[in-house]
Amino acid sequence: MIIKKAELEAVAVKKNQYPEDCMAEIAFAGRSNVGKSSLLNLLTGRKSLARVSGSPGKTRTINFYRINDEFRIVDLPGYGYAKVSKSVTENWGAMMEEYFRNRKGLRKVVQLVDIRHAPSAQDVQMYDYLRHYGLDGLVVATKADKVSRNEMPKCLKTIKQSLGLEPEDLVIPVSSLKREGHEKLLSEIEKILEG
Repeated sequence: MIIKKAELEAVAVKKNQYPEDCMAEIAFAGRSNVGKSSLLNLLTGRKSLARVSGSPGKTRTINFYRINDEFRIVDLPGYGYAKVSKSVTENWGAMMEEYFRNRKGLRKVVQLVDIRHAPSAQDVQMYDYLRHYGLDGLVVATKADKVSRNEMPKCLKTIKQSLGLEPEDLVIPVSSLKREGHEKLLSEIEKILEG
């Protein structure tokens, strides 16, 4: 798959702000500071489609990007940033639940985890949540350039075990910095959209 066109279609905090539910959507979820914006920019070939922030916890909205006028990439709010107030955190949970429960076009949620660390309790909780909605099965291990080739299999095994992945579930190591791994992710997205 080649992404030739990517544009921000809607920024939402409530259901009535979502764009029309008329095309397939692939959503991206992950902890604050996991590199979600960098990955989305790499996938779309746009330097600043998703705003990369030095301070985590900035994405507090659901951002809908129209891709090739064929499907949407949906950037979900980052979770797990300690300096964000409890009321904001609870609001995120409600916002995501409403999105997961009501979006007919939602095909899959790609969960991002940092390859250098075992998934956190919140990562595990998020993955269980995705499993509950039947949206699990695809995990991206970001910042793959930060571990050696020798360390990588051990890191991927830890991620699979921590999240309780099934043998058929995928973990794709990606480095936004070195621009590696995104082609495999794009081909998986293409398979999901065709499926």
